[in-house]
Amino acid sequence: MKKKALFNWSSGKDSALALYKILQNDEYEICCLLTSVNQQFQRISMHGVRVELLKQQAKSIGLPLEIMQIPEMPTMEVYEAVMQTTLSKLKDQGITHSIFGDIFLEDLRKYREDKLADIGFEGVFPLWKVPTSDLIQEFIALGFKTIVVCVNERFLDKSFVGRVIDQDFINDLPENVDVCGENGEFHTFTFDGPIFSKPISFEVGEVVYRKYEKPKDESSSDTACDTSASDAFDYGFWYCDLQSKISI
Repeated sequence: MKKKALFNWSSGKDSALALYKILQNDEYEICCLLTSVNQQFQRISMHGVRVELLKQQAKSIGLPLEIMQIPEMPTMEVYEAVMQTTLSKLKDQGITHSIFGDIFLEDLRKYREDKLADIGFEGVFPLWKVPTSDLIQEFIALGFKTIVVCVNERFLDKSFVGRVIDQDFINDLPENVDVCGENGEFHTFTFDGPIFSKPISFEVGEVVYRKYEKPKDESSSDTACDTSASDAFDYGFWYCDLQSKISI
C-alpha cells in the first residue's frame, strides 16, 4: 500500500519540482496540498501570493488544498500550535508523511523532523542535497515556468522581482545568491509545467516595498517568519502583486 502523505506547498518552484518528483514514484499517495496563509491579508506566507491564485494552482494540479490560517508575524508558539492542530486532524485521516521542497538547510530540516516526530509524522525531502544549480536547470528543462514574486533587498534589488526565471535571470544573479533562493533571497510563483493540467492565468500588478518592524515585546521576537538573523529587521522586501484573471 502507498504511504499517505501531505505535501507542503509554497506555490513556488522548489515545491513544484519536489511534487513532480514525488508523483513519479508509487511510494506515496498525496492526499492534499498544505499551505500557510497570512490570515490578515489572505496571501501565502512570505511569498505574498493571493489565495485566489493558490486555489487556481491546486485545481490545475488536481489535489485538495488545506489552508492553515496564520496570524501576521506569529510567535513560534502560535505557529506551532496551529501546525499541530492541522496535522493532528490530517493524522486522523490516515496521513503519516509530510513532504517538503527543502534542499540543504540542515537546521530547518532537523526542526521539521523533530516537530513531526512529536505528532507521529515522518518527513520526506525529495530534493535533499541535490546541487541547486542542477535543480534549476532540471526545472527549466522540464518546462516549468515561474515568476519571482518577492526578493529580500539584502541580496537583490527591485529589478529582480517580477521576472520569469530563465537562463538570463540565472546569469544576472550575484555570486552570493543561491540560484534557487534557498537562503531566502527570493521567492517564486510557478504558473506552468508538467504537474499542471493548464497554465495558471494571472496578470502582473504593482511592485510594492515592505519592511517588517521588530516586535516591541522581546518575548515575542522569536517569530515564525524568516527573521532569525540578527539584522533581519534592517532589510525590507520587494513584492510583485499577481492578480488572477479568473474566479475560483
